[in-house]
Amino acid sequence: MPGTGQEINATIQNIVASVDIGEAINLLDALGALPEAEYRPKVFPGLCLPLEKPKVALLIFSSAKMICAGAKSMREVEEAVNKVLRGLKERGIITRGEPKIEVRNVVDSAFLGGNIDLEGAAYVLGRTMYEPEQFPGAIYRMEEPKVVFLIFASGKVVIVGAKRGEELTEAARRLREILEENSLIYAASSDAPRLYPE
Repeated sequence: MPGTGQEINATIQNIVASVDIGEAINLLDALGALPEAEYRPKVFPGLCLPLEKPKVALLIFSSAKMICAGAKSMREVEEAVNKVLRGLKERGIITRGEPKIEVRNVVDSAFLGGNIDLEGAAYVLGRTMYEPEQFPGAIYRMEEPKVVFLIFASGKVVIVGAKRGEELTEAARRLREILEENSLIYAASSDAPRLYPE
């Protein structure tokens, strides 16, 4: 079948990054410097800090490590980390400068441009789990790039596991090509039935 002819617009929903501050942190002192933070050592070994601007959550550990989740761009990750480090430096809790930030996971959503025959896709793609009575989407593990898709009949997909934004778009394009080659995606304006609606 002809391609949908539509460009894939991927939207980053969440970046998870690990941060190495480079020096140990006294979490009780950090709690005083970051009043919005919560620290319940009997429940969780780190400080939990939700931020409003940017809207992210940070987990801060005494080992000099942090996890940042919820950002929609690397700029937001850097802004959140720098905000926390500024607060810790102002109180003399840490003294060092540049943190090492490493992206661990990027979660993305995209529209592939048409309705998808999920049963056929599960058969053709391989490495796919599709149990419509349990979950309305198919779960597909792509080898290259190494990502996991949640694929819905509406043509919407969620992509998990990428380390870079470019991998997300590449993976979505590759999936759409496979679906088009096997006539498993139908232009949204087509009269083809939506066999497994979302």
